Amino acid sequence: MTGSTAELVVCGAGIAGVATAYHLAVRRGLHGVVLVDERPPLTLTSDKSTECYRNWWPGPGDAMVSVMNRSIDLLEELARESDNVFRMNRRGYLFATANPDRVPAFVAAGQEAAQLGAGPLRLHETAGKDYRASGAEGFEDQPTGCDVITGPSLIRAHFPYLASDTVAVLHARRCGWFSGQQLGMYLLERARDKGVQLVDGRVTRVDTTGGRVRAVHVNGREGERTIATPRFVNAAGPFLQRVARLLGVELPIFSELHGKVAFDDTREAIPRHAPLLIWTDPVRLPWSDDEREAFAASDAHRHLLEELPGGVHGRPEGAGESRSVLLIWTYDVKPVEPVFPPAFDPAYPEIALRGMTRMIPALEEYLSRLPRAFVDGGYYTKTRENRFLAGPLPVEGAYVVGALSGYGLMAANGAADLVADYITERSLPHYAPAFRLDRYEDPTYRKLLERWGDSGQL
Repeated sequence: MTGSTAELVVCGAGIAGVATAYHLAVRRGLHGVVLVDERPPLTLTSDKSTECYRNWWPGPGDAMVSVMNRSIDLLEELARESDNVFRMNRRGYLFATANPDRVPAFVAAGQEAAQLGAGPLRLHETAGKDYRASGAEGFEDQPTGCDVITGPSLIRAHFPYLASDTVAVLHARRCGWFSGQQLGMYLLERARDKGVQLVDGRVTRVDTTGGRVRAVHVNGREGERTIATPRFVNAAGPFLQRVARLLGVELPIFSELHGKVAFDDTREAIPRHAPLLIWTDPVRLPWSDDEREAFAASDAHRHLLEELPGGVHGRPEGAGESRSVLLIWTYDVKPVEPVFPPAFDPAYPEIALRGMTRMIPALEEYLSRLPRAFVDGGYYTKTRENRFLAGPLPVEGAYVVGALSGYGLMAANGAADLVADYITERSLPHYAPAFRLDRYEDPTYRKLLERWGDSGQL
């Protein structure tokens, strides 16, 4: 067994852990930061993301919008200083409906977002010159807030690929996507330049003698190692609970398995310049009469004839000559214990494709001969209300940054920035209490949870 010392040990080299090491070493000047993981950095779930970002979040309160605005501010700073090495764009999220009864809900969502700090609401009932289309690349000089378009001619002019019965779209603007792998590696390289050490191994024990962090025990290919340290950050992603228990702490979290589908859109059904496209209405999958009859007779498949929840979404992926598109649909999620490698429903690619045809009718051309698809994904580790954890744990010197659900890439810099403020004892932003573990001890917050509405999950 070998020993060493560190000012702080971060467990987990996914995007949360890498961002934490970066913010401590590069932006706060903390020396002696060690990052521990038994896998190569950014390879467990961080590289399985759809890589999108948004400041479009529901309440209650402005905590999520505020922390996401901070996180996006940081992403834009990183993009500028790196010559946008991770190809950040601001194409937006486009929510669409064919249900006239949903139009007031779109307007109300825009009004709420404006009140929470996401930017102004703009209404477009007729064709005009005041709607600005998003640029395909880059993020500078783009609108914030959202545009709700109900004018049929304006919808057709800008989004001719949508279903012809689309009656309204909501274009959330401070949203888009980027290369998560490039972002993560940029943060890691900068952190290592400032002395962060990457240790290959699994954290097997944390010494908390006397109620405070004393040392971290790591088991790796080179044997066991003890790192004496006064501070420890749990950034273990899907293994957040397992690592918390090494500290004697139980976290109010669970995990869901989510997948995404990628295939080559050789028919160019989804334009390469499109924003993230989200169909908000429930969907019944298009099946032939023979398929319906067969499914109706099968207990295992009868559910495919039922109405499925709205939210199927997709976007173009890649630059240059890429024809790839991504499809995602969280129509069937339940708490599970993370197992690697994860296994996905073999029918998921076809279900996602059939669901997306409701929004993009040109995709129907693939149904007679399904394209070869690739499915991957990972676990959304989350709290009940889908707000992450970032702050101190009830062991002196221990902290957590996790439960980032399916929004880890977009939120990691905001969450890591917050934890770094705690660790370096800087002034905290007004939204800090909303992400502490001890929020669940507040009776007022517990009552709020009982009537919590939209969690912002996509």
